Amino acid sequence: MWDAVDAYVVERLVGSDGALEAALDASRKAGLPEIQVSPCFGKALHLMARAMGASRILEIGTLGGYSTIWLGRALHRGGRLITLEAEPRHAQVAQATIERAGLGRCVEIRVGKAMDSLPALAAERVGAFDLFFIDADKEQITEYYEWAVRLGRPGSLIIVDNVVREGAVLDGESRDTAVRGVRRFIEHVARDPRVSATVMQTVGCKKYDGFAMAVIADETAAGAAV
Repeated sequence: MWDAVDAYVVERLVGSDGALEAALDASRKAGLPEIQVSPCFGKALHLMARAMGASRILEIGTLGGYSTIWLGRALHRGGRLITLEAEPRHAQVAQATIERAGLGRCVEIRVGKAMDSLPALAAERVGAFDLFFIDADKEQITEYYEWAVRLGRPGSLIIVDNVVREGAVLDGESRDTAVRGVRRFIEHVARDPRVSATVMQTVGCKKYDGFAMAVIADETAAGAAV
């Protein structure tokens, strides 16, 4: 049923797109793991970025560039997207798909571990980002989140994917390092007065999961943020 509903929504509201299909095809041919966002969630990311008029986006975890294309197409005129990818092979595939989509001038891939690239971004004083999409190793998402808050501004939106993990997030005794990383992240955000946050559960072609959303509060609202 979940797959059928996703297919119905894609057919009616998301549609097919040559550049996005090419990105998926290139990832499959290169043997990249099929863990990219679903078409419905890709469109949701696009709409969120458009709705807030995002002109500066930071993505952590490029993979084959599928979500990067969705986000890059939502950039406000003259905007810029920086995406961080640890695996050179993934970045190579993504670079080709991003250029094929006509986004080469506004999207920059930085190759290397995110925990090396993020301090470099801060040192460059590239300016505050409007939207962050974190879709990388779950063991370090708390650290990625902290850098997002540092590189953001009041009103910036932080989205973290794959935080429900088919309900495994409830298991406080889990030995799965990804589950433990997600739980550490959620408990950290729960104590953080700088943001207002929630988690949305999702079902569909990617089975049962969910994503976290956090908005950086301004100074006057920070004390009331949940």
